[in-house]
Amino acid sequence: MIENKEIMPAMFIGHGSPMNAIEKNEFSLNWAKVAKTIPTPKAILCISAHFETGGTYITANDEPKTIHDFGGFPKALFDFQYPAKGSSDLVTRVKAVVTSTKVNSSKEWGLDHGSWSVLAHLYPKANIPVVQLSMDYTKDAEFHFRIGQELKELRKEGVLIIGSGNIVHNFEYLEYGKPFEATAIQQWATEADEKLRDEIQRRDFEEIINYRNFQLYRLAAPTPEHFLPLLYILGCLDEEEKVEFFNTKVVGGAFSMTSFITRLICSGGDENP
Repeated sequence: MIENKEIMPAMFIGHGSPMNAIEKNEFSLNWAKVAKTIPTPKAILCISAHFETGGTYITANDEPKTIHDFGGFPKALFDFQYPAKGSSDLVTRVKAVVTSTKVNSSKEWGLDHGSWSVLAHLYPKANIPVVQLSMDYTKDAEFHFRIGQELKELRKEGVLIIGSGNIVHNFEYLEYGKPFEATAIQQWATEADEKLRDEIQRRDFEEIINYRNFQLYRLAAPTPEHFLPLLYILGCLDEEEKVEFFNTKVVGGAFSMTSFITRLICSGGDENP
């Protein structure tokens, strides 16, 4: 078991474009700022929109590779490496606390950009062990929320749990040929982002879990992969802890960068190593 004296926060990050990994912009600067307000984690468990599998898998590599799972970006992005170590201890603990399904080991995957583009700013020295947990694309939303509830125990052991996706993620409304920042923002995208933030604050998770029943959320998440990481983090929440939102902005027409961190015992902490 990984030992720690404080309960770690949990975090959902709207990761957006892979270019955020190598850019200092309002979003990446806020990621770095938030990391400095929490205790240094013993290890990081990341649930990324870009690790979908049939069944549930966890990366078991001692040295997970940096996966460049995209195309059409500058060479500098493909050259970027995030050389964090893996953690056999955390793999063991995840397999122990997740009881609703079997967690299989995988050495085929590594760290995809849903993880390293964010971690590059949270922990730029890459000196904290990282593992990724996959999302089983054959399961419903309730399944993913339940796994989040089971993972909650790890927060007592110094593990920082990060869900990396986007609340609103709809390429259909991206106006190709226009600069990303100049694309007209869809009114429904802003409405969906604001509505979901309100429901999170009120702990009204039923509608979020059943998001496919609501037209507004079907527009926000026409495919599930960027929405589901949110459910893992909602499952991790304690009723008494505060949810602190940041990067609450819609870009590119229909892509929400909204992120949040939970605050329970710790409202501050050691600076990152």
